[in-house]
Amino acid sequence: MSEPVQLMRTLALAGDHGDRAKLERRARVLAWVGIGWHVVEFAIAIGAGIAAGSIALIGFGADSLIEALAGLVVLWLFTGKRVGSHAAERRAQQLIAATFFALAAYVGIEAVRTLAGGDHPRTSWAGIGLAMFTAPTMPLLARAKRQIGAKLSSAAAVKEASQTQLCAYLSIALLIGLGANAIAGWWWADPLTALAIAGVAVREGRQSWRGEGCANGCC
Repeated sequence: MSEPVQLMRTLALAGDHGDRAKLERRARVLAWVGIGWHVVEFAIAIGAGIAAGSIALIGFGADSLIEALAGLVVLWLFTGKRVGSHAAERRAQQLIAATFFALAAYVGIEAVRTLAGGDHPRTSWAGIGLAMFTAPTMPLLARAKRQIGAKLSSAAAVKEASQTQLCAYLSIALLIGLGANAIAGWWWADPLTALAIAGVAVREGRQSWRGEGCANGCC
């Protein structure tokens, strides 16, 4: 192989490495942004949920905490010797799947308990305000995470973006449940919407555990 060709290949590889390093830094920044917001979201939702006796709000808060954990998993994946490791990538997928299952189990059990007991949650305007803010903003964060994950060919990062998107779905469900309870007095809308989100979480968890769901053929 001639020296000019070898030099060009070396420069190309260096450029690819530099581009990947930039993408990994962006993935870490997005993860930190998500973690910071989810911690705030968790505190507001749990406080409002306990005050109103709302399983949808408490489930929303639990989801926020689990999403923060998923963000930490992504930080773990793109740090140190784990960068580019297929074994670490698979382990990260399984950890994220476990967070989906944990969310589904908790919300599902509490929703059934609320329906069976006929517990009537009170109106929570704080919860409604939180959901109104989260519903339009979480899809933007999820999209940014998904794009970075696809460029990095990271199924775990893409799946973590799906969990951020799930937060948006839960926000919409929360608005429906809390709004129906506040306006029409339909107390059962709260646990029913929580059950619907639990079902989505199970589906996402199964896909992540199997290593499915990576956008743009990155799996």
